[in-house]
Amino acid sequence: MRLRIVRSVLAVLAVAGLAACTGPGGSSPSTSATGSSTSSSPSSSPTGLLPDETASPSGKPTPSFSPTAPSSPSRGDAELSIIVKLSPTAAPESYTLVCTGGVPAAESHHPTAAASCAALKNNPALLTRAPRPSDQVCDQRYGGPQTAIVTGAVDGVGVESSYKLTDGCEISAWAAVADILGSSGAGA
Repeated sequence: MRLRIVRSVLAVLAVAGLAACTGPGGSSPSTSATGSSTSSSPSSSPTGLLPDETASPSGKPTPSFSPTAPSSPSRGDAELSIIVKLSPTAAPESYTLVCTGGVPAAESHHPTAAASCAALKNNPALLTRAPRPSDQVCDQRYGGPQTAIVTGAVDGVGVESSYKLTDGCEISAWAAVADILGSSGAGA
């Protein structure tokens, strides 16, 4: 269990280090021809996409996952590292969520730990994002620049999910896990 916490802390430090490496004004040094910056995370692919994104024909990243349907209740054990950025220039907010039997453990540093642990006990697959069908239509409302990355394990199953507020589908995914993210986001 301590090894997972150490890994979570290392992930937080790695992301904080990446945030410190941004160029003047907080913009990333790698910017595409369209002026949009590419995102990089410790688990990103060589193309700069997050684990749950694919490149669209226009070259812009598009999410390829959506929230899954609720599953049956679980043991309620979780060890998660949550990193939320409210804007590209904002310092990341880092949370640690450790649940035992659906109850927050002492090592949790999270604003909604009790609600988060209860949600994960009731639906351990809450953070698992299923592939988004290619024919799924998402409304094109923009919820804001917020992004979040969740890594760790729920009931021994690895979790690595990213969230943003770029369209209606992503806003819904964020809202479904808002307690766990510890931040509601502007558009959620």
